[in-house]
Amino acid sequence: MPRYAREKSESKVYHVMLRGIARMPLCRDDEDRIRILETLAKMKQEQQYELFAYCLMDNHIHLLLKEGEETVQKSLKRIGVSYAYYFNKKYSRVGHVFQDRFRSEAVEDDIYFLAVANYIHNNPVKAGIVEKAIDYPWSSFREYIKPGIYSELVNRQLLLDMFSHNEEKAIKELIEFTKQMTPEVFIDVDNKNEKPQEMSGNTIGLIDQAVKNKGYELSEIKDIKDKAKRNEILRELKGNIPTSGRELARILGISKDIIFRA
Repeated sequence: MPRYAREKSESKVYHVMLRGIARMPLCRDDEDRIRILETLAKMKQEQQYELFAYCLMDNHIHLLLKEGEETVQKSLKRIGVSYAYYFNKKYSRVGHVFQDRFRSEAVEDDIYFLAVANYIHNNPVKAGIVEKAIDYPWSSFREYIKPGIYSELVNRQLLLDMFSHNEEKAIKELIEFTKQMTPEVFIDVDNKNEKPQEMSGNTIGLIDQAVKNKGYELSEIKDIKDKAKRNEILRELKGNIPTSGRELARILGISKDIIFRA
C-alpha cells in the first residue's frame, strides 16, 4: 500500500497514535506503563515538546502534543527506539516494538483541541475498561484533576484555561465536559488505513441528494460565502447521513475542522 503525505499542522499541535507492531501489546504490566511515561518525560525534557494529554492502552498510545525543537516524527522515533531497547531486553526479544508508521492528525483550533482531549481521556471508557475517565490510572485526566507524580509531564494550563482562568472552576468544568463523550471519530486502532476508505456509492448518493435538496452541487458547498447557510447544510448532513465528519470533509473538499465546528 502506498504511503500518504502527513497533514502538516500550522499550529504544530498533533493528535498522535502509536501502535504495537502486528497489534502486539505495548504494555504487559504496570512496570511497562511506568517506563513509557518515564520515556515520554525524558524525551520531553530533551526535545522540549509540549504534552497536553495522553492515554496508555494495552496495544496503542494516544498523545496530544506540540512539536518542540524537533519535528514530531523525530521525537516519536526517539521515543520508540528508547522504549524498544527496554522492552526487548526485558522480554528477551528483538526487532521493532512500535509499528513503523505512527498515525497523526493536525489540531488547528481550540474547538478541535478540546474534542481530541475529550476523546483521548475517554478512550478507556469507549473501550469498556472503566465507566468514567477518572477511574483509569494510565491517562492524563487524573493529572488535570489532582496533579500527582507525573504532573510535570503534562502542560495542564492550556486546556484548563479554555474553561476558566480560575483553576478550581476550570477543573470542575473539565470534569463535566469529559462526562460527555465526543461523537466525532478520531484516529484509533479501529481505523485500518492512513488514507480514509472509499465511501460507499449509497452514502455518496445520500450526501449528493441532500445537497441538491438545498439547491447546490457537491462541488459548490466549499465555496458558499454565507457561513450560516453553509453550516446549516453541514449540520444537516452530519445529523442525517451515516458517515463520519472526516469522510464528509473529504467528499466535500472542506477542512475537517470546519465540519466539526458547524
